[in-house]
Amino acid sequence: MSEDALLQRPARAAAISRSGLVIRNVPFDAPWAWLAAGWNDMWRVPHISLVYGAFFAIAAGGLLLGLTLARWQSLVPALAGGFLIVGPLLAVGLYETSRRIETGEPIGLGDVIGAGLRAKGQLGFFGVGLMIIFLVWLELAFILLVLFLGGAGLPPPSEFLARLLFTPAGLGLLIVGSMVGGILAATVYAVSVVAVPLLLVHRIDAISAAATSLAAVRRNPKPMLLWAGLIGGFMAIGCATLFVGLVLLFPLIGHATWHAFRAVVAVGEDWTGGPLPEGPPRALTSRAETRKCGAALAADPLGRHPVP
Repeated sequence: MSEDALLQRPARAAAISRSGLVIRNVPFDAPWAWLAAGWNDMWRVPHISLVYGAFFAIAAGGLLLGLTLARWQSLVPALAGGFLIVGPLLAVGLYETSRRIETGEPIGLGDVIGAGLRAKGQLGFFGVGLMIIFLVWLELAFILLVLFLGGAGLPPPSEFLARLLFTPAGLGLLIVGSMVGGILAATVYAVSVVAVPLLLVHRIDAISAAATSLAAVRRNPKPMLLWAGLIGGFMAIGCATLFVGLVLLFPLIGHATWHAFRAVVAVGEDWTGGPLPEGPPRALTSRAETRKCGAALAADPLGRHPVP
């Protein structure tokens, strides 16, 4: 193979984002490796992971019970969709757990719960943005209910499903609501899929982290689409089991998301929180540097070591 061809191969393996971070290419089936790594993390510290999952399963069950007592079960689909919006933020403790497993640091429940308070980036600012989107989604859901079902209030729980599936207005609500919710969920996924773990461990602003996440999705559309489908499917199973499944599935997705971040995003220095590259984004200009970076990416598809 010619020297020029060898030079071009690493250029396709990685790209430098606006923030100076390296965006890796990953294969289409990479999400399965992320899940396997997440599964391994979960069972290395089950006393942390399962307690974390149980907490959110109990919280979701309590919310469902409250809505049932108030006869507002019609809001459950909207709130379930909203959970996908704020889910990346709620899993910060699981990202920290996987990070500590990878670095060999001690892991305590207090360290995991307070992980967000010690974030190196603007995680709080990013979280406020996600909460605003969540509130916008709830407002849109109420507006759609009023537009399609009238202003007489929420239908009784015994009538809601029948009206939703077997009346023109209900079908309109189902279609339009799914489209609106899908657009919001896809937007949040694109800007947060690697942004939240990145903000946890790197000194970076929220806008740059969101831009890096978008760049990662654009660079890897097929594996990221598969990963989104797996997240949605697992969350649907968790909800269908009256949230009991979330005890396992929520920590599994959280741990796996950390490995997704590690596989797709890398920096030239210590990924556990060392200084980011200074100055404007650079290109891999020299042949030796390009070969070195490409060899590192090829040998380390899961991103377990920093790019040289």
